[in-house]
Amino acid sequence: MLTVMQLLPALEVGGVERGTVEIAAALQQAGHHAIVVSAGGRLVEELVRVGAEHIELPIGHKHVSTLRYVRRLRDICRAKNVDIVHARSRLPAWIGYRAIKGMAAPERPRWITTVHGPYSVNFYSRIMTSGERVIAISAFIRDYILRNYPNVDRDRIKVISRGVDRRDYVYGYSPDPSWLAKWRSQYAQFENRKLLVLPGRITRWKGQSEFVEMVAELIRRGQPVHGIIAGGAPPRRNDFEQELKQLVATNNIVQHVSFLGNRDDLRDILASAEVAYSMTIEPEAFGRTTIESLSLGTPVIGYDHGGTGEILREVLPLGLITPRDITAAADATCRFLSQPVVVPQIHRFTLAQMQQQTIDVYESLAEQ
Repeated sequence: MLTVMQLLPALEVGGVERGTVEIAAALQQAGHHAIVVSAGGRLVEELVRVGAEHIELPIGHKHVSTLRYVRRLRDICRAKNVDIVHARSRLPAWIGYRAIKGMAAPERPRWITTVHGPYSVNFYSRIMTSGERVIAISAFIRDYILRNYPNVDRDRIKVISRGVDRRDYVYGYSPDPSWLAKWRSQYAQFENRKLLVLPGRITRWKGQSEFVEMVAELIRRGQPVHGIIAGGAPPRRNDFEQELKQLVATNNIVQHVSFLGNRDDLRDILASAEVAYSMTIEPEAFGRTTIESLSLGTPVIGYDHGGTGEILREVLPLGLITPRDITAAADATCRFLSQPVVVPQIHRFTLAQMQQQTIDVYESLAEQ
């Protein structure tokens, strides 16, 4: 049995946090013991429910006083007989690295890091490439590591793509009739329209402005579409949302675009859409909503860069378009609407593969 300790700032809702809980659950199911050290958050209850242990330490607090947790973390490693320490964020990684380096070699846990995104390239970020095994969440992130940290041995890097739970994202999924009835009554403007959805928080890099421009182009071409922006603006930062609404008004498509805000029913929305989109200005590290949509059977049109490009090249190449090319996005949409695309049912971007490959990394490193 292995004892694996994962380190991250907090257990609030997010991709890194969700992946931490998913790996903890897989460890427990495989007969190992999972420990997570963080400042706590909404996912702690779920973590404990799968049988894992949570230790509350604010190791992600950006203050010099956080260094005092180095000794505390070292003591925990000794007391819990930790075999592997797995860091998922930069400041917790520095705390964890200093903690285990202060231990004698025979008692020192093995050291793993996961690079979850293309961090700014500097000494502070370099810690995420220090693992005896460095997990990259996509080939795009692997290439980012090799390009910006050329001294990292390629053999230390292991690409483990993120994945979706196919028990939740079932191919051909149809929303519950009660949800559909509420959806239709609440949004009468969707009637007899082809729904196009861009999921994601309202931030400049997510591409909502280009999505609006694409919808305007489709309306000019006479396409019976309605654009849905599913996601809200960060608290107290809705200036960009106001800009988007002004862009919609300027293009005279107010009746053709809806802002739905933050949603807890995104799976139902994606399943109800004719096409989903990924139009991020900057490449995404993975592209979770892209694979979620495809898993449901909803085709995706996305920019050919980052994790989304990687997913579409493998699952639905027809959906790839040149980044920032709004005309290409409109052309692809017209093709998809005129001749519906069948999304392949099987793909490798699953939660099960992510969990198994991560545990394989733990077990193989512990055996050495």
